[in-house]
Amino acid sequence: MKILKNVFELNKAIKNYKNVGFVPTMGGIHKGHESLIKISQKNNKETIVSIFVNPTQFNQKKDFRNYPRNIRKDISILKKLKINYLFLPEVNEIYKNKMKNFKLTKSDKILCAKYRKGHFEGVLNVMNRLLSIVKSKYVFMGEKDFQQYILVKRILGKKHKVKIVGCPTIRERNKIALSTRNKLLKKSSINIASKIAIKLDKLKRISKTNKSLDLSKYKDKLENKFKIKIDYLEFRDEKKMKLDNFKSKYRLFIAYHINGVRLIDNF
Repeated sequence: MKILKNVFELNKAIKNYKNVGFVPTMGGIHKGHESLIKISQKNNKETIVSIFVNPTQFNQKKDFRNYPRNIRKDISILKKLKINYLFLPEVNEIYKNKMKNFKLTKSDKILCAKYRKGHFEGVLNVMNRLLSIVKSKYVFMGEKDFQQYILVKRILGKKHKVKIVGCPTIRERNKIALSTRNKLLKKSSINIASKIAIKLDKLKRISKTNKSLDLSKYKDKLENKFKIKIDYLEFRDEKKMKLDNFKSKYRLFIAYHINGVRLIDNF
């Protein structure tokens, strides 16, 4: 596997490939990332994986510093997956050229965008830079962060003429969605997160036949029972991310804090 640390090396490595899939990550490679990689490998002649912990999408410096990193383990996993190219740039390499900074519209400032000021602007800015560098035809993103996937697809997909492919969330046996942040959880928190995921999965199924659910009451019950702080618990449609009237395909979205770790999920 070739580790490419700058744009020149990357361009040189992939110049002869017309069919390239791209899997952008922040490291902490887990089976969710592996599923994205395997889907890309199945549909493209070559797949590039990037590992870049983007500082501009973190709301707090402490969160950025504490984000789980283990590059040696990541490289070992990627080699086993037979990845030929890993793009591993430094911050200066990504941000050396001045580019347009993206801003969200008022209608976009929902869910995590409402509670994490500047987060998705940082995501869009770094993804814009990565897409201008890698120039792939297909980008594979997990649906665990569905809002992120939708924003990147809508705003950057057309600009870069790239297909943003959403891939299903991969879960542990205990129903917790795989996430690098899970490594920050204590065993007690993992048990609680598992119970919450099971309850929300059941709630989503109930909503298909009961359209009069009071999510505010359900939110209070979850907070009181599990001693967590919920930022939001909402049904929203998949296409435009509007509060759902159950007339179109929809998802149940949640973000909550448990012992200092913020988790997101959707069902």
